Amino acid sequence: MAHAAHILVVDDDKRLRDLIARYLGEQGFRVTVATDAAEARAKLKSISFDLLVLDIMMPGENGLDLTRALRSDNAVPILLLTAMGEVQDRIAGLESGADDYLPKPFEPKELVLRINAILKRARPRTPAAAQAASTVRFGDFAFEVEGRRLHKGTDIVHLTEGESDLLAVLARRAGQPVSRDELAARTGGGSDGDELAGEHAEGNVAEVGASRLIDVQMTRLRRKIEDDPRFPRYLQTVRGIGYVLRPD
Repeated sequence: MAHAAHILVVDDDKRLRDLIARYLGEQGFRVTVATDAAEARAKLKSISFDLLVLDIMMPGENGLDLTRALRSDNAVPILLLTAMGEVQDRIAGLESGADDYLPKPFEPKELVLRINAILKRARPRTPAAAQAASTVRFGDFAFEVEGRRLHKGTDIVHLTEGESDLLAVLARRAGQPVSRDELAARTGGGSDGDELAGEHAEGNVAEVGASRLIDVQMTRLRRKIEDDPRFPRYLQTVRGIGYVLRPD
């Protein structure tokens, strides 16, 4: 799927937009470009894309607002690009519904790795492979631990990389509380593949950022799973420790 994937690159910086498009094309992807959110919306109406590479800082409707709007009725994977690299900026990107977040400047090879990781997670599984996968069931949901796919009945629930990683850790330890520190360590900080803090950040700042990002992922998971996220039945908080997945 990765080599046939059709990607929409949305960035108002022509030089960067052209560089990304050319590099992705050289890697075997089909690439379409848009200069802003309005042009992206127009192309999304007529073309079904496999993934969006979306710059946050654009004139008019920015990348975060476009991501939020798309998430109301479109599950297309979204990788955000931004020059802002602070933890709060990353949290805002994840809360908007993005699948991953890549700060500028970045290596083109890392962009491709991030894209391939998102596409691999979104790849449909064969019935035999899905049946063979270890599955944890709770309520109307079934989660394939190895495939990182969440089913609700016959539907697939879209999860970002951070959300699926977090749910996988909890599913493997279903019924057992898992600390925020362990969740952060096992999911890369819950940041959808992004580092938690700059190389000059102090250790305690990084720890606070990691815990906050785990909380953001949990909030998003609850919105997708719980009937009332304020009073979760399955994804419960264990005071002073972390979280636990309680199957039926």
